[in-house]
Amino acid sequence: MKNNKVEIIVVGAGPAGVSAAITLARAGKKVLLVERGDCAGDKNVFGGTIYAKQTAEIFPKFWETAPIERAITEQKIFLLTDYNSTQISYKYASKGAYKAFTVNRSKWDKWCSQQAEKEGVYYAPKTLVNELILKDRNVIGIKTEFEEFYSDIVIIADGVNSLLAKQIGLRKEIKDSDVSLSVKEVIKINKEKLEDRFNLDEEDGCACRILGGPLRDKFALGFMYTNKDTISIGYSISLDEIKKLKVKPYELLDELKAHPTVSAYIKNGETIEYSSHLIPEGGYNAVPKLYDNGVMIIGDAAMLVNNIHFEGTNLAMLSGKLAAETAIEAINNKDYSKSSLSKYHTKLKESIILKDLKTHRNTIEVIKKNIHTLSSLYPELACEFLEILTSADGVEKKVKYRKFLKEIIKKGTISSSIPLAILAMEKCLKK
Repeated sequence: MKNNKVEIIVVGAGPAGVSAAITLARAGKKVLLVERGDCAGDKNVFGGTIYAKQTAEIFPKFWETAPIERAITEQKIFLLTDYNSTQISYKYASKGAYKAFTVNRSKWDKWCSQQAEKEGVYYAPKTLVNELILKDRNVIGIKTEFEEFYSDIVIIADGVNSLLAKQIGLRKEIKDSDVSLSVKEVIKINKEKLEDRFNLDEEDGCACRILGGPLRDKFALGFMYTNKDTISIGYSISLDEIKKLKVKPYELLDELKAHPTVSAYIKNGETIEYSSHLIPEGGYNAVPKLYDNGVMIIGDAAMLVNNIHFEGTNLAMLSGKLAAETAIEAINNKDYSKSSLSKYHTKLKESIILKDLKTHRNTIEVIKKNIHTLSSLYPELACEFLEILTSADGVEKKVKYRKFLKEIIKKGTISSSIPLAILAMEKCLKK
């Protein structure tokens, strides 16, 4: 690197930043990847899963060498009342055709940054970027704690708060309603016990979503993921909602862990990690302007998360790849203007990222308006109906079913019992 000048600077070594840096390096471009943490993944909080398709586009056959925990072979949904639960399970029939994997982000991100270095990326951890360098309203580099670096284009991947994007006016202050607080514990448990409790074969894994119970009537979703010998358990809740509650975030997690259904999976486990982090969940309507002269924004910094389908890392990696492709063309043409870099936004619109976010642009509001139905009534009705269906206590079934239907009518849930997914989809697809 001569005179602290490269063709591209990428700020942030998460999935989006590494994806961009590697794509650029493979095209023969000189790339500096800057990370404020001691190592990539040092500052990350993650549920969670990575998805095979987009990951394999950057790291072909990554599962052969990467530090993955388990391949997801089963998805569960828990509908909780105060004490009971209904569980819905979907198990993948085909072995080997894995769609997702659980990972430990500190291990995973470190491995990804090592792959970037092998591709020729200049990697600089422990480097805090204080501000972008501007000249004639063009971004031309970064100013760190110790020195300045210059480039033709800067790609911003500095996370949900993105101070750099705010500096140049591409992002405003984030709204509480557009982010959620994710609170998580990692619980260590004997590997054989874990596989027995989740009914898993060796190396297979399970991803669980949790509605109701302590999270009832809150815009919140619980989760549980199996790793090799640990379980990640936690929940995400809208930041504006958690501010209204009198309960502290860790207390709500303790309540979730204490539910009879959940506690059976983590019984006698040892908590080895507690963390919390903000996640951008404003969707399509919260996506800021993503480019300007000499600069593009990717990943969480660009608010590119599809929380309806629990997609974040895959969209981050894809956005990094698309921004890198745009940068490659701009460098080849020696045109770093916002007109040139606007092709990045065009690529996003043509990809699944903005197409899916646009499809669900109104879904969150529909869910918020029906949160009692989704998180309280549905779990109650599911558990009550299955209790009637499976019980044999000498009471005539017709009497029970009539009582059940009267309760539905009394609660005014006939109309609200229409599957919420259909209602949401109908509203969000309207132009």
